[in-house]
Amino acid sequence: MVAGLAGGLLASVLAGGLIRKLLYGIHTIDVPVILMVSGLFLLSAAAAGFLPARRAASVDPMEALRAE
Repeated sequence: MVAGLAGGLLASVLAGGLIRKLLYGIHTIDVPVILMVSGLFLLSAAAAGFLPARRAASVDPMEALRAE
């Protein structure tokens, strides 16, 4: 998630530089928006991984090995 977020931030900064040349009055880096969107992405990734991780942690390891 962090690698994808870093790649997306880099791409957005590069795309913002291109758009800034074409449009008037646009800021390339808007820090509050970037922090808010990054926080929402991290929160959604944590929420998406919580239930499967909790379910996997509740399984007895010996029982899982026998099922394989």
